[in-house]
Amino acid sequence: MGNAVLEKLHLALGTLRLCEADALLESHLQRAAQADRPYAEFLLEVLEAEVRARQDSRYHNAVKRARFPFTKSLDQFDFAFQPSIDPVQIRELQTLRFAHEASNVLFLGPPGVGKTHLAVALAVEAVKAGFSAQFITAHDLVSDLGKAAREGRLDRRLRAYVNPKVLVIDEVGYLPLDDVGATLFFQLVSTRYERGSILLTSNKSYGDWGSVFGDAVMATAVLDRLLHHSTTLNIRGDSYRLKERKKAGLLAPLDRKEEQANNGR
Repeated sequence: MGNAVLEKLHLALGTLRLCEADALLESHLQRAAQADRPYAEFLLEVLEAEVRARQDSRYHNAVKRARFPFTKSLDQFDFAFQPSIDPVQIRELQTLRFAHEASNVLFLGPPGVGKTHLAVALAVEAVKAGFSAQFITAHDLVSDLGKAAREGRLDRRLRAYVNPKVLVIDEVGYLPLDDVGATLFFQLVSTRYERGSILLTSNKSYGDWGSVFGDAVMATAVLDRLLHHSTTLNIRGDSYRLKERKKAGLLAPLDRKEEQANNGR
């Protein structure tokens, strides 16, 4: 192939912004010539490389925008350590039917049992499938919305948490909400209702949410919308973090009391 034709190919690929195909063009041409491959196979190989590169780029950008605290998969979850979790139920959630149906998934249980791992892993699966996602703790969420409300830009800021198809709200109940925070949380849940999925983790049972929201009526209103289309997973078991500390011989007597209190919740 002449240099003039090669230059035109590079120019055409660059114009079409097929960057990966452009970068791999000459190596693919060389292999195709050596193997005497049909033109269609050569073209398919180049275009498939471009598709993979774009999918990888889209995935990494979406994960970055989601602001996950980590990226873990469901395969990395130790189901044997948490027998209260039904792996079949998790695999059903992995089909992402909840995201297609804009239903919610709520993970309840004491600290350290893997609630956040499961929520993030499902959100990562959603990103792989092309859904948008966002992660935030309940405290940061109400703080951000409260600041926006004080500055007169609440509607615009709410959209940032309504637009993602999957929203992970972590650590609901670790800190109580004041009246403003509870109202803003309710407003977000109401706005997302039947529009997008919420993956929520909490160390409180539903019966204790009145203390979280400072008002039983408000808690009931939030739960009414969250639970209408939802799946709840109650996780009862040991803390992964305490497990690792025990392995290392770092579990002090005070920690053992904390462990017993957590498992008793």
